[in-house]
Amino acid sequence: MKQYECIVVGAGHAGIEAALAASRMGCKTLMVNMSFDTIGEMSCNPAIGGVGKGQLVKEIDALGGEMGKAADATGIQFRRLNASKGAAVRSSRCQSDRKRYRLYMQDVVKHQKNLEFCEGKVSDVLVQDDKVIGIKTEDGTSILTVSVILTPGTFLNGKVHIGPKTFPAGRINEESATFLARSLKDNGFRLMSFKTGTPPRIDGETIDFQHLTRQDSDDPPLPFSFATTRIPLEQKLLPCYITTTNEKTHDIIRANLHLSPMYSGKIQSTGVRYCPSIEDKLVKFASKQQHHVFLEPEGLDTNLYYPNGISTGLPEDVQKAMVHSIKGLERAKIARFGYSIEHDVIDATQLNASLESKHLSGLFFAGQINGTTGYEEAAAQGIIAGINAALRVKGRGPFVLGRDEAYIGVLIDDLVTKGTQEPYRMFTSRVEYRLVVREDNADKRMAGYAYQFGLVSEAQYRKVEKKYAAIDQMINQLKEKKVAPGPQIDLILQEHKSAPLRRVTTLNEILKRPEMTFDAIADLIGDGAGSSRELIDQVEYDIKYEGFIARQKKDIEKFKYLEKIKLPAEINYEEIFSLSIETRQKLQRFKPATLGQANRISGVTPAAISILMVYLKKRSLEQEERK
Repeated sequence: MKQYECIVVGAGHAGIEAALAASRMGCKTLMVNMSFDTIGEMSCNPAIGGVGKGQLVKEIDALGGEMGKAADATGIQFRRLNASKGAAVRSSRCQSDRKRYRLYMQDVVKHQKNLEFCEGKVSDVLVQDDKVIGIKTEDGTSILTVSVILTPGTFLNGKVHIGPKTFPAGRINEESATFLARSLKDNGFRLMSFKTGTPPRIDGETIDFQHLTRQDSDDPPLPFSFATTRIPLEQKLLPCYITTTNEKTHDIIRANLHLSPMYSGKIQSTGVRYCPSIEDKLVKFASKQQHHVFLEPEGLDTNLYYPNGISTGLPEDVQKAMVHSIKGLERAKIARFGYSIEHDVIDATQLNASLESKHLSGLFFAGQINGTTGYEEAAAQGIIAGINAALRVKGRGPFVLGRDEAYIGVLIDDLVTKGTQEPYRMFTSRVEYRLVVREDNADKRMAGYAYQFGLVSEAQYRKVEKKYAAIDQMINQLKEKKVAPGPQIDLILQEHKSAPLRRVTTLNEILKRPEMTFDAIADLIGDGAGSSRELIDQVEYDIKYEGFIARQKKDIEKFKYLEKIKLPAEINYEEIFSLSIETRQKLQRFKPATLGQANRISGVTPAAISILMVYLKKRSLEQEERK
C-alpha cells in the first residue's frame, strides 16, 4: 500500500494550488482526480479575475501560486476594472483561452517535483481516533497519508438540471461524487446544498457582430503575475462584444418560468446572489427592460463564445428561442445548452482558519465545498490549505492570514467565522482595510510568507525587497525636496488648475493636491523621475492617501489587539450565564479562536465581548492561584 504525506482530492483551481503548494514545500503529494484531462478545466466562463477577485489572484501569485502565471500565458483579453477609481478598488481581469489554460496547468502538474497523479474516484475518507489516515477509492483501493485536502468543486452529490430533466453529474457528462458526500455525513459534517449554473455556448460563426458594441483589450495589457514583465506582443488578443436582452426575450422567459427548475420547485437550493440566472434576474429585477449580455471568446482555436449574463436552466427549446430573440444572435447556433447544477457544501464554520476540520485532524477543505463560487476564491483557499497541510506534516503551527493582511484572510475568516447561507463571492466592499490591502502591493504583503515556506526563491524575495526600498526612497526624496515660489512651479501649477505657491513647500505636499500628478512634477524630482510606472503609481497613491492610510493603520492596531486575545477551545460558553442564551449558543457552536473572531460572529454584541474579557481575566487569575 502506497503512503503519502498529503493527498489532494480534485484537480480544479483549488486542487491545483493545494497540490502545488504542498509538493513545492517538500511533501510527497498525490493528486487524485477522475481524469488527468480535466485538470485545470474552466467549467464556466474562461476568465480570471474581476472586482475583488483580481486581488485574490495577485495574492495567490505573490504566495508562489500558479493561477496568475497561467492567466498571463493563456490570456486573450486583459482589462483593468475600476481604472478611473482609486487603487483600493482597481481589479484585474482577463479572458483566457479555455483549452490553453487547461493544458498549461496539466503541464505544470505533470512536471512538478514531489507530485504524483492518480486517476480515480474517492469514495471515503479513512479515519482513526479522530484523525485522517487516508482515502479509499470506489474500486476498493486504500491509500494512506498524513493529511487530506478535499476540493471536489460541484461534484459533491452534484445534480444537473435542464428544464424538467435531472440527472446526477458534477459537470455535464461527468459523474458526481455521491459516496464521498455520504462519507462526510457519516463522519459528522453538516452538509448544505447550493445551486449554480452556466449559459449556453454559441458558435461564433453564426453571430452577427456588425451592430454590437465592441470591447477591446487594454493596450498595453497589464499582467497578473509579478513575475511577468509584460504580455508578449505576439500573444493574440481578441475583442469581446456587448448586446442586451429585450422585451421579447423577457416575454419568452416569463412564459416558461414554470419550466425553470428554480421556479418549478425542482431546485430547493440557494443560488448565487451576485451572478443570478436570467430567470432570477427577471423575477428579482422585474422593472428592468434589458440586461447586458457579454459575448466572450473561449479561445483562439475555437469559434465558441460564452454569453455572460444569460446563465439558465430552462429547457433546450426555450433556450433556443431566448437566444434568437437577442440582437446579434438571431441566427446563432447553440453548441451546448446551459444548465443549472446543485451540489453539496459543508458548513464552513466546522473548520479552523487554517481550513482544517475542527473535529478530524489532518482533513482540510478548499474551494466550492466550503460554500464559495468562482475560480479565484477556490484557488485562494487551495493554496492556504496546501500550505497548512504541509506545515502540519512538518510539525509546524498553522498559517493564518488576517483580515488586515489580505483579501484571502477576509475570505477565509468570513467563511469559518460567519459561515454562508448562499454561494460566497469576494468583493472589494467586504474588505475593511482595502486602502492598505491592494492589488499593487500584494507582493509586499505576501512575499515574506512565500519565502519563509520555500514557495519563492531568495532571489525573487530580494527583488521584492529592493522594489519597496526604492519606493520608500522616492517618497522620502519627495518629502525632503523643497520648492520655492517662482515662475517654473507656478506655470506647472497653472497648467493643472492648481493654486500658486505662497511659501516654500515640499514636493510631497504639492503631490498631495488632488489635481496634481507625479508626472506633472517629474522635472522637479531628479533621478526618481525615471522610475517604472509601477513604482510611480504606488508612490503617488501612498502620498495622496497618506492621511487615510495612517487612520486605517490605527484601526488595524485596534483590530490586532482583539485578535491577539486567544479563546481556549475548552471553554464551555453555556456556563457563562452573564451572556445571553443566543450568544452562548453561537459561541458554543462556532468555538472562535480569538476574541476578534468572536466579535465578528453575527449577534455577538460589544457588551458580550466585554463580558468575555472579564471572564478570561478571572479565569487566568484562578489558574495562577491553583499553581
